[in-house]
Amino acid sequence: MNEEFASRLLENAVTELSRLPGVGRKTALRLALHLLRRDEAEGVALGQAIIDMRRNIRYCSVCHNISETEICDICSSPRRDHSTVCVVENISDVMSIERTRQFFGVYHVLGGVISPMDGIGPDALQIDSLVERVASGDIGEVILALSATMEGDTTNFYIFRKLAPYPQVRVTQLARGMSVGNELEYTDEVTLGRSLLQRTLFTDSFN
Repeated sequence: MNEEFASRLLENAVTELSRLPGVGRKTALRLALHLLRRDEAEGVALGQAIIDMRRNIRYCSVCHNISETEICDICSSPRRDHSTVCVVENISDVMSIERTRQFFGVYHVLGGVISPMDGIGPDALQIDSLVERVASGDIGEVILALSATMEGDTTNFYIFRKLAPYPQVRVTQLARGMSVGNELEYTDEVTLGRSLLQRTLFTDSFN
């Protein structure tokens, strides 16, 4: 046991908490000690909530967003415009766009962007399933809503090329209200909402 800790149980808790993004060992220790000071029921409730989330949340078979059912609430909603698909990098981007209350279509979550430096190629992403959705003939517009980064732009262009055999589909992208290099998740709601409403044809970016 590490001499820094008086208990192996505490050390184990700190080790697991420190695996979370942005949580170092000092922060993990503060969190663990905070939980020890609280009622036992609070710690148990937190642990159970995490267990339930991990065991019961799945991915929508249509858009790959998180869901508690086979098809998520957005994809199954009759109030959404199913002919308009917004392509995003990850689940947090769906949440960001939903908070703008400016988009009423459906989504497609890629699960990342093309990044050769990180060993992420097109086959590691949900691009083929997007093409399958477009090939079904029910989609009129695909909005490329990826981060304004080199990797995001590379992925946008790759998807555009993959959708070229379907000229009936309008391929658009967010208006460049976002600064170059910004990730969608950290863009404020007003800017993101305006970028959605003022989206442009992807081909306009070639000019």
